[in-house]
Amino acid sequence: MNAQMVFQRYEFKYLMTRRQQEAVLRAMEPYMVADDYSHSSIRNLYLDTPQFLLIRRSLDKPVYKEKVRIRSYGRAGMDSPVFAELKKKYRSVVYKRRLSLPQSQALACVSGSQAWPDSQIGRELAYTMAYYGSLSPAVFLSYERDAYHDGEAGDFRVTFDTDIRFRRDRLTLDSDTSGIPLLGPDQVLMELKVSGGLPLWMARVLSEQKLFKTSFSKYGSAYQIMLTTTQGGMLRYA
Repeated sequence: MNAQMVFQRYEFKYLMTRRQQEAVLRAMEPYMVADDYSHSSIRNLYLDTPQFLLIRRSLDKPVYKEKVRIRSYGRAGMDSPVFAELKKKYRSVVYKRRLSLPQSQALACVSGSQAWPDSQIGRELAYTMAYYGSLSPAVFLSYERDAYHDGEAGDFRVTFDTDIRFRRDRLTLDSDTSGIPLLGPDQVLMELKVSGGLPLWMARVLSEQKLFKTSFSKYGSAYQIMLTTTQGGMLRYA
């Protein structure tokens, strides 16, 4: 499990086919190495108000936006460590702050039955929860991720996400990953994470493969599907 707790970087997203992914992976071979835990099944509980205020604000594309979530890397029991995360974006720069605690404690902090840890990040999470007043788990969202980093100890990272799914029920991190798919079977979401500019070799393969940045939001896409089912529709899980 990645123990880093504070991040500040740019994140660029690209939707691609499996064939385009193979081309990018070939271009990466001389420069990138797989993470120690290169493949993970990431599970998230996105917190929101009953009116979905956070995601509605996010979809309006403001200069500043934030999300709050509980995340695990793989299936997590109630005593398993998970991350409580506060993710902010200001003028294209992503700031992520998180702390690790057992899932049962994280959910107790969210519900208000237990205080957040007395640390800087704990106090930031407590402030955010108090500011919005009624945050609770709104959506379970999972995906399979393959992650790579710069082989020369740089800060450039590349991740590939597939099988992205969401659901509105069973809102814990210790259940299966069934849900509504957000991507087609031949689609992959690549994210480039960097504190400065992209390496020239990556810019070259993006141009060759005609890959362009997208504003794809996993939670935002799930919310838009949810909106289409509010007028008598049904969410059908796979």
